[in-house]
Amino acid sequence: MQSVSLADIRETLLGEASAWSGTPYRYGGETRAGIDCSALVQRIYRDSFDVRLPRTTAGQVLEGQRIARDELQPGDLIFFRPSRRDRHVGIYVDNGMFLHASSSSGVRMSKLDNPYWISHYWQARRPEAAQLLVMRTASR
Repeated sequence: MQSVSLADIRETLLGEASAWSGTPYRYGGETRAGIDCSALVQRIYRDSFDVRLPRTTAGQVLEGQRIARDELQPGDLIFFRPSRRDRHVGIYVDNGMFLHASSSSGVRMSKLDNPYWISHYWQARRPEAAQLLVMRTASR
């Protein structure tokens, strides 16, 4: 296995965005037939970086260290609280864009500075594993 740069992580995430684009949102879903936000994050980390994350946003929000929004790097997790009960997670890609499974439009890239996302922004975290991301193969 080999370490990767932030540019490698960004390119991998862009590839994942393309591969998952249009997959419908399904609460509790974990496949291309339908997936929710935390399962998407878990699958991308596992399949692209061989990193294990918890299955739920409640577990993922406890991973690693909290970081400021202006410190975001490709691969960081971004959390939102659209309501007191609901949580949403995406993966920061770069240039103000993040990848997520939207309940209204499925898997997509969105702008972090969109008024909706700004108003529901909760926190960002860098999982400890993200500091040491490794690709599954050197040829990917």
